[in-house]
Amino acid sequence: MWDRIEPLMPADPVRGRRWADHRRTLEAIAWKYRANSPRRDLPGEFGSFQTAHKRLIKWAVDGTWERILAAVLVAADADDDVDWTVSVDSTVVRAHQHAAGARKRGRPAPASPDHALGRSRGGLSTKVHLAADGRARPLAFTVTAGQAGDAPAFETVMSRIRVPRTGPGRPLAVLADRAYSSRAIRSHLWRRGIRAVIPQPSDQLGHRLRRGRLGGRPPGFDSEAYKQRNTVERCINHLKQWRGLATRTDKLVIAYQAALHLAGILIWTRR
Repeated sequence: MWDRIEPLMPADPVRGRRWADHRRTLEAIAWKYRANSPRRDLPGEFGSFQTAHKRLIKWAVDGTWERILAAVLVAADADDDVDWTVSVDSTVVRAHQHAAGARKRGRPAPASPDHALGRSRGGLSTKVHLAADGRARPLAFTVTAGQAGDAPAFETVMSRIRVPRTGPGRPLAVLADRAYSSRAIRSHLWRRGIRAVIPQPSDQLGHRLRRGRLGGRPPGFDSEAYKQRNTVERCINHLKQWRGLATRTDKLVIAYQAALHLAGILIWTRR
């Protein structure tokens, strides 16, 4: 895995001190989120906990984590290892009390004013919206407050699937549940030439029937293809094996998003 990741890591700065060993720092960050341990409890063999935390934030701010994930996806796509039957869904993550109280000023990077923390039925929480390929591996993430709806985040998630290539490296079909059944989402996919496999909720079906011929034809739905939507649920299960992702303790949303990208990078480099 490290042989695949090492060439993608940032080079040492031209001036100033050399960075600490990238591999040890990466392992320190991964250990922290796998175990969901307080940063100060980081074992000594992983180096300073301040170094790991500062590196996590710095590379979140400059987009390093997203670039590495994109590069890993490009390599997988070049090997024809990306299944472009994409599934989209979200999951609510309970926020620990340590996640609350982030200062609203003086932060190193732009972030949402609420740091993607909100009150849902389960209490203080964050919602992770993601897209997974047909083999249950993450393609893109976005994070909102826990009470946010699924449909408004759909286009943001889709726009973050970035796999530069010369060929048609884009989703062939998108599978999603009834929460994503809207005219705006179906039109968005139709404009991009992507097949929508989204069932209609009963209220939309009843509304169309009440309008008669004015209701138009119902959208097509491939029930057989929809059976593959479990891939995004399996992807969520893989991510939540990281205890620091299953329960959020980060005050800053950029730190939590960076950990999601790191988990995605390691999932893809195991292929």
